[in-house]
Amino acid sequence: MVNSNRPESYWGGMGKRLKRNKTAMAGVVILIVFTLGSLLAPVIAPHPVEQMNFNSRLSAPSLTHLLGTDDFGRDIFSRLLHGGRISLLMGLITVVLSTLIGVTLGIIAGYYRRVDLFIMQGMDILMSLPALLLAIAVIAVLGPGLTNAMIAVVIAVIPSYVRVVRSAVLSIREKEYIEAVRALGIRDWQILLKHVLPNILSPIIVLSTIQFGVSILAAAALSFLGLGAQPPMPEWGAMVFVGKAFLSQAWWMSIFPGLAIMLVVLGFNLLGDGLRDAFDPKTR
Repeated sequence: MVNSNRPESYWGGMGKRLKRNKTAMAGVVILIVFTLGSLLAPVIAPHPVEQMNFNSRLSAPSLTHLLGTDDFGRDIFSRLLHGGRISLLMGLITVVLSTLIGVTLGIIAGYYRRVDLFIMQGMDILMSLPALLLAIAVIAVLGPGLTNAMIAVVIAVIPSYVRVVRSAVLSIREKEYIEAVRALGIRDWQILLKHVLPNILSPIIVLSTIQFGVSILAAAALSFLGLGAQPPMPEWGAMVFVGKAFLSQAWWMSIFPGLAIMLVVLGFNLLGDGLRDAFDPKTR
């Protein structure tokens, strides 16, 4: 006979709490819509992304062009869909790299006292500048471009991971079970992978979700400043940059890409807040 009263697992309970959070689910819906739209862009885009038609230059939103056209007669809606692929991919690559590097440094700083001061002094130097200014400084050295913009955002984001992970590791480093496995002669890398990392996953997941939106916003800001993706690439920040010159006569060129950035960042923030509440032991 199957026991229906088995205690609920930690992850199962977290998932249920997340599903009950309406604002988090709203964020999930926003992200699903934009992700599907971006992935299916080659299929659902009504016009080729680089197709020019000077006869319909700066046309207002209509049934033919749902979000209007730009200064070259290109369909804004089609470019928005394809631009989502670039912006979301940039965010994904940035978060993956910054997570790998930041979590590794944070674990090392939190577990090994001898290198803690050295690592955290380096992070303090990076955090002495606002993230956007730090990214601009990096691009000033590397030069403008999409790849360099991602590198700049990664460098700017890493300190936040190091601080969060280090703090989490410090809180469990002296726990009795860690002392017990250390006394058994188990190697440090095994302790870190099997006993430390699994217990700090929740703050990493929450931070990565929020930083996904932050990374997209930062990359878009760099492109808006002419330091990231360059026209005619249909990246959202670059589209806002091009459209600002036509705000008085073709507001849709900047407004719709700007709305896309805002909604995606909002979606990640709502989901991140929901994950934080779902992971919070006080809600269990």
